[in-house]
Amino acid sequence: MNKVFIIAEAGVNHNGRFDLALKLCDAAKEAGVDAVKFQTWRTEKIVTKSAAKAAYQVENTGAEQSQFEMLKALELSYPEFVQIRDYCNKIGIQFLATPDTEEDMDFLLGLDIPVLKIGSGEVTNIPFLRAIGRRHQKVILSTGMSMLSDVEKAYNTLMEFGAKEVALLHCTTNYPCPYNEVNLQAMQTMKAAFKCQVGYSDHTMGIEVPIAAVAMGAEIIEKHFTLDRTMEGPDHLASLEPKELKQMVESIRNIEQALGDGIKRPNASEKMNSEVVLKRIIAKQPIKKGDILGEDNLALLRSSNGIPGKYWDLVAGKTATRDYKIDDPIQI
Repeated sequence: MNKVFIIAEAGVNHNGRFDLALKLCDAAKEAGVDAVKFQTWRTEKIVTKSAAKAAYQVENTGAEQSQFEMLKALELSYPEFVQIRDYCNKIGIQFLATPDTEEDMDFLLGLDIPVLKIGSGEVTNIPFLRAIGRRHQKVILSTGMSMLSDVEKAYNTLMEFGAKEVALLHCTTNYPCPYNEVNLQAMQTMKAAFKCQVGYSDHTMGIEVPIAAVAMGAEIIEKHFTLDRTMEGPDHLASLEPKELKQMVESIRNIEQALGDGIKRPNASEKMNSEVVLKRIIAKQPIKKGDILGEDNLALLRSSNGIPGKYWDLVAGKTATRDYKIDDPIQI
C-alpha cells in the first residue's frame, strides 16, 4: 500500500500563543508525522457574538465565555502563520492549516500549501465548497455530522467546480469521541460510494482507533495532539501528548509494512523454514522394489529430503522402483 499520510492536528492547542505553536511544530516533527496542521480564521467572519458553545466546549472550558470570546482568545494572526510556515520549512515538516473563509483560503494558498484541508463544519457550506473547487486544488474533506447524502453533495460540488482531487475523512465530531460512536466501517462505505482516497480524522482517546483505521484501508490519518492534556482549552482532553503521538506513528508504520501487497505467497524466510517444516513423503516401514506405494507403507514426516506432501496423490498407487528402509525419502 502507499504510505499513510499522517497529519498531527495542532488545531487550537496553542491556546492563542505563538511560542506554543512553534513548540507544537517541534513535537510533531519529533513524532515523525508528515504534516502539522493548524486552523486559520478571523473570529468576526465565522461566528456571531451571541453563538453558544458546543456541548463539548462547555464541558472542557466552562460556560463563562461565549463561543466568540473563546475563539477570539485562540486566534493567531496571518503574520504569525507566515512565521509558523517558515519555521516548519526550516525544521522539515509540512505546514497545513484549515481555512474557514475564502479570505483565509487565499492567504493559505499564498503560503504554497499542497492541499486544502476542510473541516466537517463546511460539509453543507455549498458556496464555500464552490469557492474551494474554483481554486483547482487537492482537497481533504472531513465528514463529521454528515449523512452519506450530505457527503455526496459536498463531494460532487467540489469536483464539479474544479477541485483537482478530493479525499474524504470519516470523522465523529465529539471531543472525546466514545468508541461506540466511531463507526469505522463508514469509511469503507465512502470508499465504495465515491471510489476516492479515504481516511480517518480521530477524536477518540488513545491510539487504537487510528491504527485500526489504517488496517481497514485508511490512507490519511488526522489526530489531535497537545503538549499537555491538562492545559485549559476545548480540544486538549481529546488530544495525544507527544510521546503518544510518536507511538501512534510508529504503530501505523508497522501496520503499513504488515499489510503487504495482498499476494498470497511464502516470503523468503518461510521458504527457508519450509525446507525443514513442511512434511515430505517418507517410508514408514521397509519397502521392497515392486511394492505398491500407499498409506500402508508411506507417511508424511518432516525431513530435509524427499517429495513434498502436496504431491501425495501422484505417488500413492505407484510401484516402488527400489528398496527403501524406514525413514528413507521416497523417490520416483
